[in-house]
Amino acid sequence: MTPQFLSDNNAGICPEAFAALTAANTGHAIGYGDDEWTPRAADAVRRVFDCDAPVYFVFSGTSANALALAQLARSTDAVIAHDFSHVNVDECGAPEFYSGGAKLLTLDTPHAKLTPASLAPRLVVHGVHASRPRVLALTQATELGTVYTPDELCALCAAAHAAGLRVYVDGSRFANAVAHLDCAPADIAHRAGVDVMTFGGTKNGLPSGEALIFFDASLADEFERRRKQAGQLASKMRFIAAPWTGVLADGAWLRHAAHANAMAQKLAAALADVPGAQFMAPTEANGVFVHLPKPVIAGLKERGWQFYVFVGDTGCRFMCAWDTPADAVDRLCADVVALARAA
Repeated sequence: MTPQFLSDNNAGICPEAFAALTAANTGHAIGYGDDEWTPRAADAVRRVFDCDAPVYFVFSGTSANALALAQLARSTDAVIAHDFSHVNVDECGAPEFYSGGAKLLTLDTPHAKLTPASLAPRLVVHGVHASRPRVLALTQATELGTVYTPDELCALCAAAHAAGLRVYVDGSRFANAVAHLDCAPADIAHRAGVDVMTFGGTKNGLPSGEALIFFDASLADEFERRRKQAGQLASKMRFIAAPWTGVLADGAWLRHAAHANAMAQKLAAALADVPGAQFMAPTEANGVFVHLPKPVIAGLKERGWQFYVFVGDTGCRFMCAWDTPADAVDRLCADVVALARAA
């Protein structure tokens, strides 16, 4: 199949993860995480973040988000998030369902990034008649491909904590954010004040599986049972955990994210010169978000290119993956230029 730009979920398994998965597929192993690979993977995650925190593996990003928010918010609480956030738009009510009814309070701010000032209206509680804001949910990198800097995260976490909120980060593309910032992972995690986060693997070369990290260990109380109750405790957990040991062993997770980012930068640079192209946000991670003329969109579809029309009927999302080849980016750009000239 020709490389596509629909989603980084569509990419295959990276070599390092596949090798580790194959190595784990030998003989019998105790189930439910009591194998040798699961604690090794959890230790590898802790080393990446230079912390001693509980780490739990689940199947998907939706389950990670929903279970984490349910752990942090009661049914009478509220979660503040961006309008574009995955927890608001793409999870079929899973956070509300697993929390027993916690309300999502959303904000529409530029480039899908929240700011301390933007939180203020959502922090007002109208007595017993309103849900109490309890969690600030951020996405790193955001749903428009932008990245929170360490300073931005520190300010948001400080504002949230001052108002009595916990901070959760949906880090399904956290690796791309680290690659863009060239910082220590901890600098945009617990050192910035994040309480709980998802460290995403599926979008960065793993077959499946996300790691939930409780930087505040007290917040993980009974989470093992919550994970089991939700059907997220894999009986053959070694096949969720082992790929993590492969990608974290020598920094492959960061190299793959950096490649995906570089392909997005290459695409954005070419699109910047296309007549009628208008970027929705800066290209900082592995996605390019750009308005294109309708004839160009139609022409690309006719030529077999796959991507999402993400905002309205002209706002396009092009996602690059760990294995996106440069020549595919070149061919896509050539088609966009040709179609724009003919429009």
